[in-house]
Amino acid sequence: SIEYLAEKLIAANVPIIRPPGGHAVYLDARALLPHIPPLQYPGIALTNALYREAGIRGVEIGTVMFGMHPDGSESPANMDLVRLAIPRRVYTQSHIDYVIEAILNVHARRDGLRGYRFVEQAPFLRHFTARFLPLPMPAA
Repeated sequence: SIEYLAEKLIAANVPIIRPPGGHAVYLDARALLPHIPPLQYPGIALTNALYREAGIRGVEIGTVMFGMHPDGSESPANMDLVRLAIPRRVYTQSHIDYVIEAILNVHARRDGLRGYRFVEQAPFLRHFTARFLPLPMPAA
């Protein structure tokens, strides 16, 4: 399922980390959403877009998870990814096709996605309970 999902996304020019993992496909949110700066959290923008599009739950692995320093400052992580983990023997081929269709729909309208800002965050492990609000679209 992972190989099939990755092959379909690669064929559609959706940026992923290669090779795909044995249990997950990692979408490259920063490459997919280059108009969203890292400190506006492209991984959160992509994660939220997938959930709103089709109920797909992924996890941001990037600046939200790793960008906070012990002194309270923040800097971009090296990458902003969205992990889509696929458990073994749980999903059918039609489930994976549904995920592909949803990702391609989000990819097609990626230029309309916008960044986010923190509303609330814990001082440690902030990615578990953080709350965000979307930023306004920049003026054209």
